[in-house]
Amino acid sequence: MVWGILEDPHMEQVPGTVILSDQSDVPNEYQSIPRELLKHGKGRYEHIILSPQPSDSPNDPLNWATWHKDIILVIVGLSAAVVGAYGPMLSPGFVEIAAKLNVTVNTLSQATAWVILLIGISLFIFNPIAKKIGRRPVYVISSIIMLSGSIWGALAKDYNSFLGSRVWSGLGMAPYEVLVQCTIADIYFVHERATRIAMWNMFLLCGISGGALIAGYIIEDQGWQWTLIWCAILFGILLPLVILFVPETAYKRQSQEQRLLMAVAADSKSENLEKKSAVEEQRENGSESGAQVEKKEPWVRSLRLFTGTYTSTPLWKIFLRPLVIFWYPAVLWAFLLYGVTLTWIVVFSVVNAVIFTAPPYNFSVSETGLISLSPFILTFVGEVASGPLNDWVCMWLAKKNRGVYEPEFRLPPIIISFLIGIAGFFGFGATVHFQTHWSGPVLCFGLANMSLAFSNACVFGYVIDAHKELSEEAFVAINARNLLTFGLTYFVNDWLAQDGVLAVFNVLGAVFVAVNLLTIPLWVFGKRIRGYIARNQALHRFMHED
Repeated sequence: MVWGILEDPHMEQVPGTVILSDQSDVPNEYQSIPRELLKHGKGRYEHIILSPQPSDSPNDPLNWATWHKDIILVIVGLSAAVVGAYGPMLSPGFVEIAAKLNVTVNTLSQATAWVILLIGISLFIFNPIAKKIGRRPVYVISSIIMLSGSIWGALAKDYNSFLGSRVWSGLGMAPYEVLVQCTIADIYFVHERATRIAMWNMFLLCGISGGALIAGYIIEDQGWQWTLIWCAILFGILLPLVILFVPETAYKRQSQEQRLLMAVAADSKSENLEKKSAVEEQRENGSESGAQVEKKEPWVRSLRLFTGTYTSTPLWKIFLRPLVIFWYPAVLWAFLLYGVTLTWIVVFSVVNAVIFTAPPYNFSVSETGLISLSPFILTFVGEVASGPLNDWVCMWLAKKNRGVYEPEFRLPPIIISFLIGIAGFFGFGATVHFQTHWSGPVLCFGLANMSLAFSNACVFGYVIDAHKELSEEAFVAINARNLLTFGLTYFVNDWLAQDGVLAVFNVLGAVFVAVNLLTIPLWVFGKRIRGYIARNQALHRFMHED
């Protein structure tokens, strides 16, 4: 037991537990493969054993240059930023837009709820497709849907057409809530992931807050339709970038551990061969899949939309797996923590126009949009700090743990998120209720977003490391939180009018505290839970076998 994490009494090597730091005191049970045969990082990470171990193929996404990986992340991240802005960007002008469409503010806010519902439903469509034929086709299709939905919305003349465009766009928004995390798992190593997850979240969350910030001025100066026209322009720029510079990141990779064990076995049969020579012999003979002798694929070939199938698992089974993995404790915890925090933040965007355009604040549409400057800045600061901090904590704890890394090492920074979130959610309700200066609730709005920035690196990093092979299914299950968001945003304005802002945000704050405290039992029992899941043969057959 290390720092309260209980060992699994039935398994010596639990899935997710890996050697991360190459040091002399690594426990014997983890030394079945000589460490000198394992691939290491470069530069200041040369002491880090790469996990997962890449193949020898230059076409393995893990072997791509870091700058190449980061370009892919920036392009899909920018697309995620526009997707993030698309949902709440109209919120500063809800009162004005509702009047022009001849509907109530509550009806207009329900349009956002329907977008969220479609995101949740479409996850179950796109996940089997991405698992079967890869990520690239889904990215391209999603961008096309968003481009066409933005044009449709800008041309809408009545509420029904406007609602139709929002529902159609909701279908295309889903992949940028799931596939980006899977892409990060495809191309980055364990010690790099939290920083990249933070980058993706920075784009997404800054898009959510920045979109409302800019949209307030657009609605006031150009009209609400121009918010959608600008989205169409941005997607018109990003779609070619996705087509040209985001290749397929799914890859069929033979287990490096299996390859190295074969090399060690060959070495034990011949006293005249050194261990490294055995590995080289395996490579020269090309006795495995032939991946080692592959040539670098030319860029033109990477433009193919379809590159084959990546699993023989039937679609019906891929469809059902998220329903099963939802009940894995790590995934259920992630659903609750991420779902509650993000849902509560969406509530801000739904109620801000009602709160700040009324007395005592009496903000204009553009001033209501400026409220989002606070979450924009604090989200940026949170993401810049949270990713590198999370990766550093993991590497430091692994070093102190004799080089052994546990996925639970992703969890300690939750403490920061917990404290910031308490101030944000409880503080917003109190400052609005007691009619403090506008800076009070605006700062609390930003703190709530900053809390999400810190928790996301923990949530997604932990799930990827604990259940890497099922990351797509896990993220679909986690993002079923859209159903929770749909339910709350559908009636939150009525709840606000009935009980008042203090009561509403006290309830939200209390639930936030409760779900964060679930991190404690996950820290203690997480490794045993991973061991139990790995030992369950029926579960393994359904979740891993074709």
